[in-house]
Amino acid sequence: MAQVEASTHREIAAEPEAVRRALADYSETRPKLLPGHYSEYEVREGGKGAGTVVHWKIQATSKRVRDCLIDVSESAGGDLIESDRNSSMVTTWNVAPAGEGARVTVKTTWKGAGGIGGFFERTFAPKGLARIYDEVLAKLAAETEK
Repeated sequence: MAQVEASTHREIAAEPEAVRRALADYSETRPKLLPGHYSEYEVREGGKGAGTVVHWKIQATSKRVRDCLIDVSESAGGDLIESDRNSSMVTTWNVAPAGEGARVTVKTTWKGAGGIGGFFERTFAPKGLARIYDEVLAKLAAETEK
């Protein structure tokens, strides 16, 4: 099984700390940012940053739905880390100063399948997931650039 990685980024014309607060707000802001690929979103514990437990389903393709139960932690540098209890998937959200705004980078890694199925997963899944994250980042920009 090979490691699979999907990532994307966006420059946002807002204070980095305001952007980070918005991302870490799983109760109010985060649901507003999710495109139609997400369903059954529910905060089960916490709601702000580390210690939050949140559930969602994400439909990356017409046939592929992943049921996620996410534990949120934070790195020493302030990254939000979302670890799925139901799989090897880990998503890291990094917000860094960039010019007069912020650069948000999102990266998801997981252990992919082997064989021919794994080849297609490694080839197509990162692009599909990056497109979904691009939608999230566009909504994040609209929410924080007010």
